Amino acid sequence: MQEVERKFLVLNDDYRKEAFSTILIKQGFLNTDPHRTVRVRLSGEQAYITIKGISSDNGTTRYEWEKKIPFSEAETLLHLCELNLIEKKRFLVKSGEFVFEVDEFLGENEGLVIAEIELQDEEQDFTKPNWLGKEVTGDVRYYNSLLAKTPYMNWKL
Repeated sequence: MQEVERKFLVLNDDYRKEAFSTILIKQGFLNTDPHRTVRVRLSGEQAYITIKGISSDNGTTRYEWEKKIPFSEAETLLHLCELNLIEKKRFLVKSGEFVFEVDEFLGENEGLVIAEIELQDEEQDFTKPNWLGKEVTGDVRYYNSLLAKTPYMNWKL
């Protein structure tokens, strides 16, 4: 399945009052090769394993396969993951016909807030909420797999 996704920095915390759901996420990477990342994620009471392929040149589209797995198995797999785990609080915010996933990163990535939107195709239009900032789609520094290797707190801004 092809995933079409755009990522943005967030200007302020107005999204918090618009959120209809909040969930804590903990994830790790079994493989961070850019051609195929393999992620294990605990999302609230659910758990998933996800394989993502290499991104298109502009970073918007890539292959994604995801399967729900038992929570206990995901907890065990997290112990096999590379480097640092990613922890974040995800806010789901409806905007028009779309739902933005706004991630407030925790731990070594604290201070970073990214909003993502999934689209049907790369050219699909959507209304940008007032809290949406600079687009960072395709900037590999913002990929979760790279945030595990080079946490936001270690960036030289």
